[in-house]
Amino acid sequence: MKIKLNPGQRIWFTSDTHYDHKNICAATTSWVGAENLTRKFSSLERMNDELVFWINQRVGQDDILFHLGDWSFNGFENIRKFRERIICKNVHLILGNHDHHIERNKDNIQSIFSSVNQYLSLDVRWRPNPSKLIADSHTRFVLFHYPIASWNGMSDGVIQLHGHVHLPPHQRVADGKAMDVGVDGNNMEPISMEEVLKIMSKQPIAKLTLPKDHHEKRI
Repeated sequence: MKIKLNPGQRIWFTSDTHYDHKNICAATTSWVGAENLTRKFSSLERMNDELVFWINQRVGQDDILFHLGDWSFNGFENIRKFRERIICKNVHLILGNHDHHIERNKDNIQSIFSSVNQYLSLDVRWRPNPSKLIADSHTRFVLFHYPIASWNGMSDGVIQLHGHVHLPPHQRVADGKAMDVGVDGNNMEPISMEEVLKIMSKQPIAKLTLPKDHHEKRI
């Protein structure tokens, strides 16, 4: 996918919102012995409201949001309910392992998103200063729900963004130019392309050592 940003338009990334997922919320979970994997909210409604608040707080109506999977839980109706609470008009979804209804396109539910993909190669161009005749800036990303050890364009500095593993803040950035953009490692907030590029500018080109899955114990 190729995108040329309009002046003032921004790109954002997020993943693993798990909207209305009872077991990921500390107040409603039935998971035993996995308290460290839950979000510390006093109710499921508080968690849902926080997810919606931070997307709408950061992502403008005409911005572009890439969601890297595991959109919602607890019933088919929550897919549309969550989308209707988001003011951004341009939401692209990369399918996660829990997005079964969306993958099957039940009741044409994919139509509420700007696009739905399993994997996306993203090419972004923008004019740093629209008032000056200077060349466009250009960057490329690979977007996938799952972390992968090696990807197309890795040796050229292409950045891999993923979700799935619910990494905490101190583990969200990999050894190379890759990171987990899920809400659990980003204070429940989406992260901007500018923030990603700033972080990745300090990262070497390197094959990944894959992180532990979120079902495994982590220190």
